[in-house]
Amino acid sequence: MRIVILLCGFLLFVSCDIFTSKEVKTRELVEREMQNINFNDVDQFPLFENCDETNAKEENKQCFEETLLHHFSTTLEGFEFVLKEALVDTLYVDFSVDKKGEISVLDIEHNAIVDEQIPEFDAIITRCLETLPQVTPALKRGIPVKAKFRIPIILNTK
Repeated sequence: MRIVILLCGFLLFVSCDIFTSKEVKTRELVEREMQNINFNDVDQFPLFENCDETNAKEENKQCFEETLLHHFSTTLEGFEFVLKEALVDTLYVDFSVDKKGEISVLDIEHNAIVDEQIPEFDAIITRCLETLPQVTPALKRGIPVKAKFRIPIILNTK
């Protein structure tokens, strides 16, 4: 009899997990999984049509950046700026690509000399981003997500 009571007590002690609800187990699993996700990084960068989604993450990042910078370079070459003095500077443009692949300017770093000599600079940069080819959004665990980026614009009029 004593063995039966000990055996029942042992089984009750070991099987307490059986009585935990599925909802509680699911919540615990989700909480553990959320702690492992790096929300500051994406699994796949936004992609332009010329980028191959089967490439490695770093290759896709490079393709995204090169396509973006090439577009800026060719678009800005089409403008003729009349400047009072030579200008050599680097400004940064912060922009985002939302879940639908739409691009928007978040911030353009300002510089007094650039503002004075090229007052339409912000509008030109915004237009450059708006005329980019269609882009697919960044992915995190297969789900489209909003991603923010910062690119340097090097101005050299020497």
